[in-house]
Amino acid sequence: MAWALPGIAVLLIAAVAIWWFRPAFHPATSAASLTNYPGLQIQPAFSPDGQKVAFAWDGEKRENFDIYVKAVGAKAPLRLTSNPAAEYHPAWSPDGRYIAFCRAASDHFEIWSLSAQGGAERKLGEAAVCEGLSWSSDGKYLAVVDKVAPQAPNSIFSLALETGEKRRLTSPANELLGDFSPRLSLDGKTLAFRRASSTENNDVYVLRVGAGGTADGAPRRLTFRKDTVSGFDWTADGHGIVFLAGANLWMISATGGIQQRLVGASENATNLSVSRIGSRVVYERDVFDLNIWRTPGPNSSDKDGAPSRFIASIQPDLEPQFSPDGKKIAFSSARSGNAEIWVCDHEGRNPVKLTSFNGPTLGSPRWSPDSRWIAFDSAKAGNSDIYVISADGGQPRRLTAGLSNNVRPSWSRYGRWIYFGSDRSGDSQIWKVPAQGGAAVQVTRTRGGVEAFESADGKFVFYAGMAAFGIWKVPTDGGEESLMLEEGDQNHWALTDSGICFFDLSRPGGPALKFYSFKAGKATLLRQFSKETKVDAFSTALSVSPDGRWILYTQVDRAGSDLMLVENYR
Repeated sequence: MAWALPGIAVLLIAAVAIWWFRPAFHPATSAASLTNYPGLQIQPAFSPDGQKVAFAWDGEKRENFDIYVKAVGAKAPLRLTSNPAAEYHPAWSPDGRYIAFCRAASDHFEIWSLSAQGGAERKLGEAAVCEGLSWSSDGKYLAVVDKVAPQAPNSIFSLALETGEKRRLTSPANELLGDFSPRLSLDGKTLAFRRASSTENNDVYVLRVGAGGTADGAPRRLTFRKDTVSGFDWTADGHGIVFLAGANLWMISATGGIQQRLVGASENATNLSVSRIGSRVVYERDVFDLNIWRTPGPNSSDKDGAPSRFIASIQPDLEPQFSPDGKKIAFSSARSGNAEIWVCDHEGRNPVKLTSFNGPTLGSPRWSPDSRWIAFDSAKAGNSDIYVISADGGQPRRLTAGLSNNVRPSWSRYGRWIYFGSDRSGDSQIWKVPAQGGAAVQVTRTRGGVEAFESADGKFVFYAGMAAFGIWKVPTDGGEESLMLEEGDQNHWALTDSGICFFDLSRPGGPALKFYSFKAGKATLLRQFSKETKVDAFSTALSVSPDGRWILYTQVDRAGSDLMLVENYR
């Protein structure tokens, strides 16, 4: 998703801040592992009796996602599906007899159901996307996520199980990513869902639902958060919503009001399910370790030297960027507890934290040509915006405003402009804004883009196309957009004075690091990595030192997820 790109997440009333962070009075509780198998166990869903959990798992060999069911306290899960296509988002029928799920097809998803014991499957319908399912209380329809057009935001629909008829329930504005994670209340009269302006900005909304799965009125916003709501579900009594945000479980009445902090959750907790009987919660805990690695660059005297881990901690370290004078490196890191912008010396030593945003996702640091300033993006104001901060620290200055998402800044050669990706025109294009502030100017109009860099002579802007693969260029004042390099993709490339360095992730044998020389007019292989090497696919993952001797990139050294069970959450 394009808007996972800002250092790739969403409003609080100050008067209730004391209430939010007061000690929570509840029985002592802790999260315990429900699953700890190899690979990814994701998207848990409690059975109506609260004794079983359905989930998707890519298996011990990490080959394909299938649907499994595990009884709480049991050792081994029951595998329900074995189709070669990937399957996701299991959802229990209200009587606990059936499980619905999504199955990936070539360019869409199919919605199926089968017995909770396994057996024959029944196709229920199709959708363009797979972002959650929920059964109605009478078992006659499902709430599903779909699109009215390929470029439209996600909307929630009701899908009649007998006829396959769809009825649109929500209609988010076109500038939004849309609506996700439908959850129907126990009485079937209210739909809760997440509405997102970007992948970092989302809140819970509720909508009254009439008979047969029709909308009854307009959605009402329930939560007002500066951080991401990463999962939610109805309470067992149907009067409230439990949700995950800021590594905590929270609860809010379904009619709105003060949000009560319940218990702490694991870092990177997501995809929450609440049991309908008792006080159990199960959630997905993502476990990953991203570090910054260094490998010889195109001008290195030892091109065969082995890559090495360069900047690392127990928290994610990513998005490295050499300063133009070669003396420092900016990067984003959660080593202080939240994602912040850091700076270290050119050998990766003496790290210093520049920002103290304390929660909202931020990243994509880029140096000014004189190495005195750093631009970055952050969702501090709700949507993603561009900020500038001194390389010595201090108060950040916000450059963009409004309801659009603005990401991936980069400076013009003489520091007058800052380029960035924005959806303010309705789709993601490259824009630029004066570095001292002012009105933004659109640069690209046809190919779509998120990140861009100005050429050494200041005549062109290079960018990774979205509507078309490869690296493209356009005059700095706008104009005809032409293909520069057929290879290369967003996140995985860097512009130098003499060429373009980029990752080729399409090779089955592993990632390949290449360099396209402007002078030679062709790309050469710098390094072939092993199949096991996982390059970060979602952030600004590549930087070349000014002298061309070194390349920094972000590598996923470990990734997985398991399911955590919380007893007596309230």
